[in-house]
Amino acid sequence: MTRNIADIRRDYEGGRLEETQVPEDPMVLFDEWMTLALDVEGNDGNVMTLATVDSQGLPHARILLLKGYDERGLVFYTNYHSHKGSELANVPHAAMVFWWPSLSRQVRVEGRVEQVASDESDAYFNSRPRASQLGAWIATQSVVIPGRSWIEERQHRFEQAYEGQDIPRPIHWGGYRVIPEMFEFWQGQPSRLHDRIRYENRDSRWQHFRMAP
Repeated sequence: MTRNIADIRRDYEGGRLEETQVPEDPMVLFDEWMTLALDVEGNDGNVMTLATVDSQGLPHARILLLKGYDERGLVFYTNYHSHKGSELANVPHAAMVFWWPSLSRQVRVEGRVEQVASDESDAYFNSRPRASQLGAWIATQSVVIPGRSWIEERQHRFEQAYEGQDIPRPIHWGGYRVIPEMFEFWQGQPSRLHDRIRYENRDSRWQHFRMAP
């Protein structure tokens, strides 16, 4: 099957992004952009693509939700035994991409990755809805299963096992923190002459500069 989609185009518009006006700390700008994205994009504001590489250097990417950030880095949660967890155990580096179409904005983040402290994972797990807590036990992520009934049977089993009880966090489930070494902020502009400001952490100091569109 062949389908020509070469004529699909979009005109980008947005405020100018000037390297002389951005803050020295990229996390300050990220917070400004994320705050606006959450307001404009709603529940999709914290959606991101996470890219990792396996032990053979092959790339893998998937959509996740960012669940927190501060001066230490950007945090997401998942199953440590998933494909992404295995990949991060072998190559503890990752890339993130945030895309906010309503704002014609994109942010790229690259950096090393570490697991968050267990008490931080516990606190987030305890804040989740009960169904999501059960889901962390039910879903043996990234393994081949015989069918949907396998999930439904496990769901029934864990619902019975924890009926009337608090649900503990599985030891195979928790958070990762991406410690940024690079940020790139992209603001769409007409005629594909986009604004790109890149930050790099050099000798524990952030430096920023403009990139060609």
